[in-house]
This record gives sequence, C-alpha cells and structure tokens, in this order.
Amino acid sequence: MGNPVITLLTDFGLSDPYVGILKGIIADIAPNANVIDLTHLIPPQNIRAGALALDRAYQYFPAGTIHLAVVDPGVGSKRRAIAMQADQFLFVGPDNGLFTFVIKRAEESHREVKTFLLENPHYRLEPVSPVFHGRDLFALIAADIAIGEFPTDKLSPIDKLQVEFDAGDLARVIYIDHYGNAWTGVRGVSQGTHVSIAGKAFKHSESFGFVGKGEGFWFINSVGLLELAINRGSAAATFGLKVGDPVQIHRQRLN
Repeated sequence: MGNPVITLLTDFGLSDPYVGILKGIIADIAPNANVIDLTHLIPPQNIRAGALALDRAYQYFPAGTIHLAVVDPGVGSKRRAIAMQADQFLFVGPDNGLFTFVIKRAEESHREVKTFLLENPHYRLEPVSPVFHGRDLFALIAADIAIGEFPTDKLSPIDKLQVEFDAGDLARVIYIDHYGNAWTGVRGVSQGTHVSIAGKAFKHSESFGFVGKGEGFWFINSVGLLELAINRGSAAATFGLKVGDPVQIHRQRLN
C-alpha cells in the first residue's frame, strides 16, 4: 500500500495562511501523507457549492483516500463534527449538508455509509478555537486516520446526518465557476428542453466546440447538472448572473 492520500476542499481562499496551517498540522502527524488540494476557492460560506465540488471530484481518487472538507459557516455552534465512510472513501468535516451528494451517490449504488460523531476530546488540538475547527479538529482527525490511529469502534455511530440538501431539482444558479459558467441544480433534461435566465434564451450544445465564439448555450456538465456557458466568454459577467438567480426550464413533452 502506498502513502495515504488526503484531499483538501475549503472556502479559505489563497491569500491567507489558513490552508498552509491545515497542511502543517497534517505534516506534523502524518508526514508521509500525499496532500492534494481539490480547491480552496469555494464561494465563502456556500455549502451547496462545496457539496457539489466534492461530489464532482471525490470518486477519482484511490480507494481509502481521506477527503477533508471545510465549508463551515456554523463553526462554533452546536452543529456536529463527523467522520464518514462511503464508497471506499473517508470524509471528515461538519454535519451541515456538505456530504449530501456523496451520500446520495452511495445510496444510489447501494453502498453502505457509516457515519461517526467526533466528540472524543483526544482527537482535537487544545485549546479548540471556536472559529477554526479546520485546524483544531478536522485536520488533526484526517491525519490520525492517515496513520491508522483512529479507532472507529470507539466512536459513536450516527444513523442520520442533521443536515442534508434536497437532492431534487433546484431551478436556480447554485454555483459560478472560475470561467463564469453557471451551474444550476437541474438534472435529467433532454436536448429539446428550452432554458432561459435573465431574459436570455440558451440553446443546447454538447460542448463548447460546437458553438460560435461568444455564443451562449446550455449543456449537461460532468456531474449531470444543467450548466450555462458562453464559448470563450463568461456567462456570469455577460448576463449579470449570480448565485440564486432563477432559471426557467420548459421540458419538451413526449407524445
């Protein structure tokens, strides 16, 4: 077995030392771990965007990978801290909906999900800051898992998470990526579907290479969601799109 893999997903950004501190905690406890940054540019406090990004990425890593995810606007409150095993992977983070889509994917493939409450004072960096559980709790636990010093048989199992997002359609912009593409929460649409937002109609295309420069279109992205884009441009900047904007979906009726 090779070195353990730990991924990091946060909304910490790149201009502050927070990500480096997480890596310092991990390096001290599990120096042989291979730490990979998924992203630290999740929009601040946007749990749903973090959940989608995690769902988009986690399955492309080796079995046994530890996914440390911290998008945690409720830090310091009574929201629970958890560790979870699903789809041959381990997850560490807050119980605030961040793992919703991972759980749904596991359930759809009939894979078992085991969730544990992180309440043992041994697994934390004292004194625990009420505003930085990523450092004092989650990074420490991810590193302990990596070195095999995290006995789940001594933890309290949880039957159900406190917070899960509705996995049904959400006809709104839920995330805008680095390119200005707007993800919606809509799944299961066919080629003949009519899509409009902010008074602009978008036609369907399989991908960017099939439309002209500056032309807007919708497509199904790599996690099965309807996404709005402009070839060689930013749909968000061009049309003033923002998270929460409603999308009009008119599905083609079948005879």
